[in-house]
Amino acid sequence: MSALFDRISARLTQGHARTDVPLHRDPRALISEDFKPAAVLVALTEREEPGVLLLHRPSTMRAHPGQVALPGGRIDADETPIDAALREAHEELGIAPALVRVIGQTDRYATGSGYDITPVIGVIPPDLAISPNPTEVAQWFEAPLAFVLDPANHHLKTSEWEGRKVDYFEIQWREHRIWGVTAGVLRNLSLRLGCHG
Repeated sequence: MSALFDRISARLTQGHARTDVPLHRDPRALISEDFKPAAVLVALTEREEPGVLLLHRPSTMRAHPGQVALPGGRIDADETPIDAALREAHEELGIAPALVRVIGQTDRYATGSGYDITPVIGVIPPDLAISPNPTEVAQWFEAPLAFVLDPANHHLKTSEWEGRKVDYFEIQWREHRIWGVTAGVLRNLSLRLGCHG
């Protein structure tokens, strides 16, 4: 099992396996000039078939209500992306930073709302007790890592935003619709790890 995570860690420090496959970014990102630094934790469960922890935002939230997300948020002035990702995972899901083995960072993702997101990849024990913060998390779930990284499950969609068409990716796992920034981060991780043949 640790061999898999060692391979992932090694790929995170290498160049892209496929230079002909562009990284995905929110096409609206070009609108924003002053990006706010943020970080998310891609928490991988250390089991025979690893999973990734995801959460649904409450429908009452002002930003991204009801959407599936990775735990994360803004990077404070005195923090690194790793510090912020671990802090946010602790605040949102009750995951103690000491229980996360960080194995690397992957490609930053710029959003149309003006955030520059650094995804931090960490390994957590299987079946860890999760204590979601109800003000930020309506529900959490673990999706199979192999499923969310499989390019066959990355469906390109188009919608209209402020009078123009916007492309985004969507990953449907069971009743969970993973789309937008979260799907974009997972797709980029898939590209970084060479999952696209």
